Amino acid sequence: MEIFKYSVPSYLRINEEKTVKRITNFIRDYIKESGVAGVVLGLSGGSDSSVTAALAVRALGPSRVNALIMPDKESSPRSVSDAERVAKLLGIRYVRIDITPVVSSVLGAFRDDYSKAPKIPKGNVKARARMILLYYMANKENLIVLGTSDKSEWLLGYFTKWGDAAADVYPLINLYKSQVRLLGDYLGLPEDIIWKPSTPDLWVKHRASEELGADYDVIDPILYHYVELSLSPEVIANKLNIDLGLVKSIVGRISLYEHKRKMIKGPEPVY
Repeated sequence: MEIFKYSVPSYLRINEEKTVKRITNFIRDYIKESGVAGVVLGLSGGSDSSVTAALAVRALGPSRVNALIMPDKESSPRSVSDAERVAKLLGIRYVRIDITPVVSSVLGAFRDDYSKAPKIPKGNVKARARMILLYYMANKENLIVLGTSDKSEWLLGYFTKWGDAAADVYPLINLYKSQVRLLGDYLGLPEDIIWKPSTPDLWVKHRASEELGADYDVIDPILYHYVELSLSPEVIANKLNIDLGLVKSIVGRISLYEHKRKMIKGPEPVY
């Protein structure tokens, strides 16, 4: 199985023990205040959802953590098997639901063929279909939906608005992807899942690096120096020895997709 384990720079390193404690306390307190029975999340077989599930189990125990595995006919078989492996490893209840009929229904309303529909709009339909299922289960069983997005994806706008970005609470939202992977190691999750190349798995052979121009071993240091240290793209490119065009492309996504992070926005009234 493919593993893409890289050395995380010291400035991105975190105290895993204290971070896990803080996040699990956060989840536990949020659920207690909400008065719900537990949580549900989408388990994709990737690092973010696996780590989120593991943290939820630490916070609440396996009996209060539920997962939906929601492939469609274009999903990678490995993603499905990895998701099931994590669920079994953590001892949580999971349900596998094929979303192909749901996606087909939406595409069919526009008389679009599944295999020929534009891949990005179709991919967004898949992400939103999954969130519909998560919220149906949450409403039905008095649960909170856990989001699995990390800080890298959030800054880059690398998520589907009202899809995988829709949730009640986001335990990983302040952790860069590399830091999530470090937590995965600390929590004892399988390396071949935590460190495999990132993929949203919205179409066949979908890779994050192909869409973004690099993988997170390159992206996270760029984001850190730009967001946390407020350095210019030129300084970052020189300091990290990375092509300036790539640096500008990565940091440019932050402002380009700001609208996706502002979920509700409207004009102010005139008095």
